[in-house]
Amino acid sequence: MPTRSEPLTVLAARNAKPREKPYKLAAGGGLYLEVMPTGAKYWRWKYRHGGKEKRLALGVFPEVTLAEARDKRDEQRALRRDGVDPAAQRRTRKLVAHAASSNSLEAVAREWLATKEGEWVAIHVDKVRNWLEQHVFPSLGPAVVGEIEAPEILATLQRLVARGTLNTAERVRQTLSVVFRYAIATGRAKRDPAADLRGALPRAESRNFAALTEPADVGQLMRAIAGYRGSNVVAAALRLSPLVFCRPGELRGAEWAEFDLDAAEWRIQPMRRKLLRRAKENPRTPPHIVPLSRQAVEILRELHALTGTARLVFPGIRDRKRSISENTVNAALRRIGYSTEQMTGHGFRHMASTRLNELGWNPDAIERQLSHKDRNEIRGTYNLAKYLDERRRMMQAWADYLDELK
Repeated sequence: MPTRSEPLTVLAARNAKPREKPYKLAAGGGLYLEVMPTGAKYWRWKYRHGGKEKRLALGVFPEVTLAEARDKRDEQRALRRDGVDPAAQRRTRKLVAHAASSNSLEAVAREWLATKEGEWVAIHVDKVRNWLEQHVFPSLGPAVVGEIEAPEILATLQRLVARGTLNTAERVRQTLSVVFRYAIATGRAKRDPAADLRGALPRAESRNFAALTEPADVGQLMRAIAGYRGSNVVAAALRLSPLVFCRPGELRGAEWAEFDLDAAEWRIQPMRRKLLRRAKENPRTPPHIVPLSRQAVEILRELHALTGTARLVFPGIRDRKRSISENTVNAALRRIGYSTEQMTGHGFRHMASTRLNELGWNPDAIERQLSHKDRNEIRGTYNLAKYLDERRRMMQAWADYLDELK
């Protein structure tokens, strides 16, 4: 290392120019500035430990000033006087930090979520990931999972409570509880502190999707739907919604290949149904059969003349390869005078269930038509045509009833 008659100055460090090969400028006490051919300048400290010469990086100039580099050198020299090898200590700290990061709440939660990707549908995985990334990781993510206590979790959840998102707060708590149980199973935690918070959050009021169920109100709704003046595709989706009362996502994503209009039947394929991923991908899982009334068939035949050459029954205006948006039917309802507090696209299911039960139809047939999960999962999964004849009669009677109310 070249020697200098005077200690290195800030000006000399700043004015040091790169050469073909790296060179060093001594700064005293084993500290030097190494100037690279690229122009980068690194602080190094040279020392001896156990009879061996070693070097320790102390930062980059000018981010680390000359004075800061000397302070760092002095800290390391103090360790050396106590018999500690500064380089070995730094390696140990890095290993501890790496172990802590792999045991952080964020690392464990992401690892747990990865195990669910083969079980849950992608949209649900994304929803849970968003909850964690937005509401948990910013405050608790770096913390070691086995050291987190209930009050820390409560402080995070109370931010959601303060915003009025009580349902989300409870769902995040439940998700964290599952993450902690996974941490216990993988040996990185001994208990689930999120479980201690059961009952600690304000309970959100249970709210069903807004729906009209009184006959007079239903009749007025049907008249308003008949008077809708807008896109023919949206009008058809709006008119069909009360007749089939399937889930909104199943309706807007409907494909012409699923329909047999001559047989008056719509078969919603497993991949588009509300099922666990393993059921969606199981080739033995049958489609959900929706018997079509003559009124529904008439609407679909009219629509087929407009969109029958496309894959989707309800293609979007700008891109026919994508379906209408999830808010299209709700927006149409608002256009004919119904707020989201009065009626929603999902509300047609509640409307049909309420009225059909009051009209005396078999509750099991109604539940089957709603595609609700059968308590006997095996029977519910593989019985393709359960109550089918009764459901055909019920769907036609329901369409006729709506016409009467209209």
